Amino acid sequence: EVQLLESGGGLVQAGENLNISCVASGLRFVDYAIGWFRQAPGKERERVSCISPSDDSTYSVEARFTISADSAKNTVTLHMNRVKPEDTGVYFCSAETVGCTESVYHQNYWGQGTQVTVSS
Repeated sequence: EVQLLESGGGLVQAGENLNISCVASGLRFVDYAIGWFRQAPGKERERVSCISPSDDSTYSVEARFTISADSAKNTVTLHMNRVKPEDTGVYFCSAETVGCTESVYHQNYWGQGTQVTVSS
């Protein structure tokens, strides 16, 4: 059974840094691109970052966000720097076999999400 388990969310103040992690199990890590999507209240889920562990290619919606992977631990971490109130939302980890795509419909697996709340 494939599981994606997010952790590290919480309440932070604007301007702080926050790291959230996703541990994948039940899949061959190098065969999947791992993405982070955010769903703000009342809005659609949108991609914020992605990494393909097979070649370390990455994508992030803005430079404040970086992503890294530890293949030995099947873990992908989203590094959120200088967070802003608009970063608030539930952050979902996803796994996709095709590669880093932005469509929520192309993701093969989803985690349960971790709440990130940024206070001003």
